[in-house]
Amino acid sequence: MALFKLPLACFLAFGLLLPQSLLLSQQLSFQSASSPSSFADSDSGSSDVSGISEETYLESISKAENKSAQPFRPTPSDLLIQRAEEKFRNGRKFYQVKDSDRARSEFDAAIDLMLQASDNPSDRSLYEDKLERLVDAIHRLDLAGLGSAAPSSDEPQFEKAPLEDILQMTFPVDPKLKSKVQTELSATASQLPLTTNDAVIGYINYFSGRGHRTIVAGLERAGKYRPMISRVLAEEGVPQELIHLAQAESGFLPRAVSNMAATGMWQFVKFRGQQYGLNQSALVDERLDPEKATRAAAKHLRDLYTEFGDWYLAIAAYNCGPGNIEKAVARTGYADFWELRARHAIPTETTNYVPIILAMTIMTKNAAEYGLTDVVPESPLEYDSVEMSASTHLALVGDLTDTPVSQLTALNPALLRNVAPQGYSVRVPKGTGSTLSASLDRVPATQRASWRMHRVESGDTLAAIAKRYGSSTGRIAEVNSLLAQEPSAGDRLLIPASVQQLPATSSRHRAVARHSRVRYSVVSRVASHRTLRAKTTSRTAMHHKASALIARR
Repeated sequence: MALFKLPLACFLAFGLLLPQSLLLSQQLSFQSASSPSSFADSDSGSSDVSGISEETYLESISKAENKSAQPFRPTPSDLLIQRAEEKFRNGRKFYQVKDSDRARSEFDAAIDLMLQASDNPSDRSLYEDKLERLVDAIHRLDLAGLGSAAPSSDEPQFEKAPLEDILQMTFPVDPKLKSKVQTELSATASQLPLTTNDAVIGYINYFSGRGHRTIVAGLERAGKYRPMISRVLAEEGVPQELIHLAQAESGFLPRAVSNMAATGMWQFVKFRGQQYGLNQSALVDERLDPEKATRAAAKHLRDLYTEFGDWYLAIAAYNCGPGNIEKAVARTGYADFWELRARHAIPTETTNYVPIILAMTIMTKNAAEYGLTDVVPESPLEYDSVEMSASTHLALVGDLTDTPVSQLTALNPALLRNVAPQGYSVRVPKGTGSTLSASLDRVPATQRASWRMHRVESGDTLAAIAKRYGSSTGRIAEVNSLLAQEPSAGDRLLIPASVQQLPATSSRHRAVARHSRVRYSVVSRVASHRTLRAKTTSRTAMHHKASALIARR
């Protein structure tokens, strides 16, 4: 089953929406988030459905309005949400009969209708929740269709930025913890100035409790990249503690994507990445390259510090853009992050961004005090790099180096598809670079994006090999100059195949590939909608303000 995969960065879970004729009589039951591959419809005949039932949007609104004396009148946005319900239900029916194209079309329409409904829903908070749940519901259906093939896919995948959900949250302050942290701070050495206040203490409290696993997971993943990041930060002359920006931005996930389409370990938006030399094309997005993105982030942070002369303002500007900080300073007259924060002069998520980084820095520098000494970091990445003289498929690279494509994909997260363009330096496991360079010479440069190399095993026949790769025995014999009828075990055969006929590319793998190709458009669509809504809200507010001034005159 092939639907589009939507960004985990945006969404949580969504109950089935029903047409108006069924609003008061049917609900959807679905399994909990702990079983993402299970999502059954109440009318599907499945006996394996468990979990909770959710009211539809209009049903929830009707119940709330029944408490008032006036009858409920749905707004135009409410009616759009009702149409989105119908589209979602239709898409789910097509999904159940394995009509993936029509299912995808209906699900796309449901999302578009939900975005159009943002103007005046009767209950905005409920609408926002439904929108987020809708998108993840489609993702869950997708996982259910892919089944066990999803985790093992060798196609690029994207992940949610782990801390995105808490940037607009605040947490309680434990007075005992506050005293303890102040004592620790006096004995903590740091290139980045450290301070403590209720905001920082609140996040230390969070990461010490229910957010502990988040910081532990980030520190574990950091092991892969810490030596590289430390080297680059030193070379660019910025504090080593800035590594925690990557932890706050992405949890050291190279393929993290936010709901605003910021991408990669350091979460560059498109134009900022281009400003710092991170090239983006149909095949490669260098924002996803850990080392190149780290270099760009260090340069950007150094430039921001040069502009503002203060690391907290530089970090804040990294999050919300230097223009916002410049305007906040000009508007308030204060070039101090904590003053800007207190005066609500900067975006909410930015007010918490600096405290999160300070909390992480203080905790990791005092690991024993926060249960972090037992963290086992992942081993640092080691690899060889080989520049491709022609467009080359990772499946061929895997054949020549005896490396699974999934491992090559992990080593090359900047590749948006499994084809490395000419001039791209492919990373391969340490010690295999020379083998790859020598072996590529056997493959015609014009065929490296599609042909394969097969190691003959005992029992292989030419006919079986040809069938596996979608080629022909005559063609294989021709390109390998085979004189005998059958090849011998241990031989390496060049296989003239096409990308569409790669044996690893089952229908389930192709589904995942399609997800990767469309996810950027989905993220951008939601992000553009939110940006437009923000601008519209701002224009409306200015209009009302102008009208009020005119009325007073």
